[in-house]
Amino acid sequence: MHSEYDPDDNFARAFHDEADLDEDAALEAVAWQFLLLVNPGDEDAALEQFAACREALANGTEPVQALREAIDWRAGFHVDESDPAGLIEVLDELASRLGLRIDWGEDTDDDDFLADAEVPALINVAFDRLREHHYTLWTWETGEPAQAGFITRQRDDEALRMVAGALGFHVRTGAL
Repeated sequence: MHSEYDPDDNFARAFHDEADLDEDAALEAVAWQFLLLVNPGDEDAALEQFAACREALANGTEPVQALREAIDWRAGFHVDESDPAGLIEVLDELASRLGLRIDWGEDTDDDDFLADAEVPALINVAFDRLREHHYTLWTWETGEPAQAGFITRQRDDEALRMVAGALGFHVRTGAL
């Protein structure tokens, strides 16, 4: 018996054209999965962010924007490409939530270091340091001169790709 759907691919089966489901409920379910992934081990934080996301979605905010606002400085970041100090600050904050510290290889309070630092290179350093502890730093295309992203457990890499893609996040790892 041939089926056009892989029986083990529950995600694909749930979202095909003939699926009988409420699109808003489906969106909320995928958003919830995303929030669980970007808040490793912290379901309470995910629940708090989910409430903010649901409210924004109810007010007509696009899913990516609603999630970005819900996770900003809690489980994600969105910084201008010309703000290495802001990137270091937010990634240090996010890493500390996981009980980690990022070794930037330099004194991050040094004005000369910050003047020469480039946000993409710092993202790569953070990716490498977090990977040592089995976490993945992700970035997503913002369509503006900014860098945005979040951190997940390395074992959730494939799940993050699927869930983020379903929400409209075009993600990639922070590796160069």
